[in-house]
Amino acid sequence: MALLSNAIKKQVAERANYYCEYCCASAIYSAQPFSIDHIVPIRQNGNNELENLAYACGGCNGSKFDKTHGIDPVTKILVPLFNPRTMIWKNHFVWSDHFLEMIGISGIGRTTILTLKTNRDGVRNLRKLLMLENLHPPF
Repeated sequence: MALLSNAIKKQVAERANYYCEYCCASAIYSAQPFSIDHIVPIRQNGNNELENLAYACGGCNGSKFDKTHGIDPVTKILVPLFNPRTMIWKNHFVWSDHFLEMIGISGIGRTTILTLKTNRDGVRNLRKLLMLENLHPPF
């Protein structure tokens, strides 16, 4: 497997506006480095094409690892995790009234939040601080 070039990594980060494509954490204000996630892992026949790459914080990338599916906590059905290349965020998630938590409005959204722990304390704290500077929510 070929390593990703710095140019590809930069392109993926710029495409995401330097936000995690799963939990919407800001890389610019994060204390932890971000990485490039293979949406479909290499070990599951994924590739290094741009369409298979997502910008991800360490927490989301570590929680996702090689997962592509999970069990929806409501329906108990196996569903795919959110794919930022092929799915629209607002079809699966909304912000809570105070904008500190993502809420899943579909099986994909609920499962992604649960599996990737997108509302973990560190991310919630970062969102709270970014709101003080009008930098959250990102869209």
